[in-house]
Amino acid sequence: MQTFTANDAKTRFGEFLDLVQREPVQVKRHDRVVGVMVSAQDYEAMRAYYADRLRQTLRESAEGAAAAGLTEEQLDDLLADES
Repeated sequence: MQTFTANDAKTRFGEFLDLVQREPVQVKRHDRVVGVMVSAQDYEAMRAYYADRLRQTLRESAEGAAAAGLTEEQLDDLLADES
């Protein structure tokens, strides 16, 4: 992964955007990574991947709760508890 300083990313923005289409690029400010720029296609793929993982986790949690006998009423009580 290539790295640009924030200033280089700003002054060489066209080149920066072209590079991002091929690979993610780190952006550093004051010698620390402050961001990573990816192509729109890579971003959408990551969003889809994490949304699918979340759906799977929620499904597994619901199945586990149902198998343990947790009812909707009990769940409502648990979620309403402010202690």
